[in-house]
Amino acid sequence: MSSAHTLMVQGCTSDAGKSTLVAAICRWLTRNPIRVAPFKPQNMALNAAVTADGGEIGRAQAAQAAACRIEPTTDMNPVLLKPNTDVGAQVIIQGHAIGNMNALDYHAYKTTARHAVLESFGRLCAGYDAVIIEGAGSPAEINLRANDIANMGFAEAVDCPVILVADIDRGGVFAHLVGTLELLSESERQRIKGFVINRFRGDIALLESGLHWLEARTGKPVLGVLPYLHGLHLEAEDAIARDMQSASKEGQRLRVIVPVTPRISNHTDFDALRLHPQVDFHFVGPDETIPTADLIILPGSKSVRDDLAFLHRQGWADAISRHLRYGGKLIGICGGFQMLGQQINDPYGLEGTPGNMPGLGYLAMQTELAQEKQLRNAHGTLTLGSAAVRGYEIHAGVSRGPALERPVVQLDYGPDGAISPDGQVLGCYLHGIFDTPAACDALLAWAGLREVKSPDIAALREASIERLADTIAQYMDTDKLMAILERRV
Repeated sequence: MSSAHTLMVQGCTSDAGKSTLVAAICRWLTRNPIRVAPFKPQNMALNAAVTADGGEIGRAQAAQAAACRIEPTTDMNPVLLKPNTDVGAQVIIQGHAIGNMNALDYHAYKTTARHAVLESFGRLCAGYDAVIIEGAGSPAEINLRANDIANMGFAEAVDCPVILVADIDRGGVFAHLVGTLELLSESERQRIKGFVINRFRGDIALLESGLHWLEARTGKPVLGVLPYLHGLHLEAEDAIARDMQSASKEGQRLRVIVPVTPRISNHTDFDALRLHPQVDFHFVGPDETIPTADLIILPGSKSVRDDLAFLHRQGWADAISRHLRYGGKLIGICGGFQMLGQQINDPYGLEGTPGNMPGLGYLAMQTELAQEKQLRNAHGTLTLGSAAVRGYEIHAGVSRGPALERPVVQLDYGPDGAISPDGQVLGCYLHGIFDTPAACDALLAWAGLREVKSPDIAALREASIERLADTIAQYMDTDKLMAILERRV
């Protein structure tokens, strides 16, 4: 490919810490300084980011690009799968959707996707001194080994060394590491150059005998035992974790609820609210009752009509109606914004069976899903208090109607969103609308909070990335890590 140094981080399981470890290594390398870029051949996630070159990639890769202090590009995640059913997903190649495929069709398509993966990887290798690669899931998933482009299949194709990370907080860490090795081929086992044990709590002296056994059993070094980092504020790759509710806070003054639908997307929109010292924030999951709240927010969705039907089945649509009757406020973002209108039409079957469905009817507008997806970063001002705002759009819907004559934001390319005549309901397509402190202040003041002082979520994320790099420097054998990266071992 080029003279760029490469290293791949694979995990024994999903959520072992691959994304975080890649971000940590990337920031640590930038301090040396080394020009480094992140790469994930294939990602499956409904949390996406808009890139500098006008495409979409997984948010984890955008966060890793921030760790490298560079702008994200589509080459950093050339294959993105966005599930719209349990057996199918929208397939995005080098930033742009090519259509929906079921699991079997995509499995056959992998040989074509492989060309895009190698092409993007080649460009990154030509432009940087080092490329740090993130695997997907586990390399030991036997049923997915054929035509693999996400883990060892990729590493073998580009001759890349691998380190294997396991989460000790889940238990069974030695079984995870040894069992993963046992399920690999001989050439793949040789490719693994060391282990990282993640999320350790307690006295390291109690672990040392196990580490010695692991090294003797496998012949591979433990490169580091990384501590469990409390209060780490990084954007989650996809799933909503159990610890993503608001922490207990004194003086809570505004209760905010987000219903979690099956195809919720870009839930990182709410990080600024989860971490807000004046907000009591909660995700409400299936079969849970929406409690009394000051503000309900309908999130983005990959399958808007299906998620709207889910709202009705859960009784949440009725709960929202009661919430508004009692004077509560309601916000919809992207797919949630579309739900607020009078009708949603999908004539091409982009998110399921072609057809239309009534919306919740709170905004006088209709939405039609178009084949061309809107992808762009944006800056502008809120019409509420003229606060500065920035974010991004990722949506296929085009909304029309008189409600849009009262927009929520004025962006650099025009107005977006709508506010109801009674001022109780608003919605827009702009993701990240709470991330700017001034915009968050204005929106929470609209929702009823007084003397608002919102945190700077961007600064919190940057501080977390710095903590990660400090952790690499303190707890990993960085000499061995560099030797692996430079192919000296």
